[in-house]
Amino acid sequence: MVADLPAPQVLPAHEHRRERWRNGLGWTRQIMAWPAGDAHWLWRLSVAEIEQPAPYSTFPGVDREHVLLEGEGLRLRFGDGRLEALDPPGGRARFAGEVPVTGEPLGGRAVALNLMWRRDAFQAELLHRPLVGPMLFFAGGAETWLLYLRSGQARFDAASGLAPMAQGDAAVLAAPARRRFLLDGGGELLAMRLRLRTPG
Repeated sequence: MVADLPAPQVLPAHEHRRERWRNGLGWTRQIMAWPAGDAHWLWRLSVAEIEQPAPYSTFPGVDREHVLLEGEGLRLRFGDGRLEALDPPGGRARFAGEVPVTGEPLGGRAVALNLMWRRDAFQAELLHRPLVGPMLFFAGGAETWLLYLRSGQARFDAASGLAPMAQGDAAVLAAPARRRFLLDGGGELLAMRLRLRTPG
């Protein structure tokens, strides 16, 4: 699995593929899924645009985390009656993909970052950080970083060979062996660390 890791790359916002939900009640802007082109991906990063109350697709064996990016709020109504509210700015919720849930935007429209990963393959941690200067990330082997620049601008060090980032851009930091990436800039960053689960 390590040999097939994605190459380090910046994924510009204008290249994120926008697709209508099957039920017609929202949109998905897919940023990246890995392995690419595989229906049985191990992780997937996207942005959900929810325009009216809409049931989500279920994903057995998958865990999810939402972070509110735009809008007056998003309410998640679960099949067991539980409610979770994502309030601005940056409200978040983690939930199991097999649980029935309906997203209810407050104020007409909500936009949320959507991270999904197969729980038997990865552990995930999502960090919301101000970007106020240099920030170091170490990726390699069992550890991959996904970055989403919520606001501002940022630039990687020359050694990384990666393009600069603007608001709405994402980046994947992965390598077969441990590698250092330095990001410098100003704004708000969502940094997601995915660690391969070890057998046993």
